Amino acid sequence: MKSKLIVALDVESYQDAAALIQATRDVVDIFKVGSQLFTRVGPRIIEFLHEHGKECFLDLKFHDIPHTVARAVESAAALRVRMLTLHTSGGAEMLEAAAAIPNHPLLLGVTVLTSVGGDVQAEVLRLAKLAKASGLNGVIASPHEIRLLREFLGNDFLIVTPGIRSSSGEAADQKRVMTPADAVAAGASYIIVGRPIIAAKDPALAAARIIKEMASAPVTSA
Repeated sequence: MKSKLIVALDVESYQDAAALIQATRDVVDIFKVGSQLFTRVGPRIIEFLHEHGKECFLDLKFHDIPHTVARAVESAAALRVRMLTLHTSGGAEMLEAAAAIPNHPLLLGVTVLTSVGGDVQAEVLRLAKLAKASGLNGVIASPHEIRLLREFLGNDFLIVTPGIRSSSGEAADQKRVMTPADAVAAGASYIIVGRPIIAAKDPALAAARIIKEMASAPVTSA
């Protein structure tokens, strides 16, 4: 069984990304490529992942008119990415156009960003229900909303969770955070970790510790 850990390649260059992939390749299977890295280096970092037997989670948060988003999903499918994000606030027509693309990647709807504080549960649930009704495979949501989403959307719907920090880690600009073990216990399908691994002296060891911490969580059906 593959790990539930996704490492965010939130770095500034192709060389930095390649080095992080190489350093953690024995313990990590899926890597997130976001707007910072993709804008700078383009699809060649995805090609590098494929060459090394790894999978790409392309986190570009598409939000545009339905036709444009559908064509973007087609392009992502051609790149053979495993997962792809769209903003659920784009509405049902946009989400349905994306879900109608044949052989699309796993489509994940972004609900409310983890940098947003306050009581956002009702809005997260509304957007997650919209994502599921529109044919998406799952959502991106903070760990604080996992149990709520599981209650209403079931165990087959993917919940991919940023805002993960170890018990000793700093939250930085993330406001709704949780430890890896607590997120998995709540029902996270995957967790995304960036800075705690990127900034570590030994990224592979940091990733392995997070995986070990996740394994200590009570088993869920998610």
